Amino acid sequence: MSPAERTVTPLVSEIETLVAGVHGWSPIDQLFGLSMLAHTTSHLAGDIVEVGSWFGRSAIALGAAVRDTHGMLHCVDLFPERADWQQNADGSYSFETEIDGRRHAGYQEQTVWGAPFESQMAPVYAKSPSVLDGFLENIRNSGLDRFVVTHRGTAATFVRQVPPSFRCRLIFLDGDHGYKAVRDDIALLAPLLVPGGWFCFDDAFSSYDGVNRAITELVIESPDFDVKRQITRKCFAARKAFRV
Repeated sequence: MSPAERTVTPLVSEIETLVAGVHGWSPIDQLFGLSMLAHTTSHLAGDIVEVGSWFGRSAIALGAAVRDTHGMLHCVDLFPERADWQQNADGSYSFETEIDGRRHAGYQEQTVWGAPFESQMAPVYAKSPSVLDGFLENIRNSGLDRFVVTHRGTAATFVRQVPPSFRCRLIFLDGDHGYKAVRDDIALLAPLLVPGGWFCFDDAFSSYDGVNRAITELVIESPDFDVKRQITRKCFAARKAFRV
């Protein structure tokens, strides 16, 4: 699609076309909401950061917004392989993966329930054994690879890697859903957000108590954020206050 064609194509329609066939759980209304927030921060300095990318469904929506505005999208994920996942005694799943000789654990506190893993994730792994390869392919196929920087790691390794001057105008958090993991990610990433920028959360106030608790304690109850609102069925967003 040419820039002229994009100008007169409804944004939601372009998002639907771009993510068609890309596996993931982000509904179109959430992708549209994230895209609109990214567009409305185009007057702010800074890039966009996503933690938890899977096969790139939300990254494509955010990457298209970066293409239309400015900056880069930084996608942070451990991208675990199928062999990294192990079934727990209660039937749920967690994983450990190795990156540069260091072990990283995921979904230890808030595990992935057994039935969804077997019905939704295992079949995807059977078709695409490498999540990272699938993510990169989807980004290339969407024509957005020039706007996306991929970081295989955690929010902690990402923050250690970027220069002290790095700032972002929107953060989308969709990583490990355990309370401690979400709390740590918020604490690490919030200082990178410019005043007026948005911190967005997937699976908020739906069915993950750890996610809800961390958002409540560090965002809703914090004066560092002024506008705070559930924007779709499972996506919460808060604007960093200009006074901080």
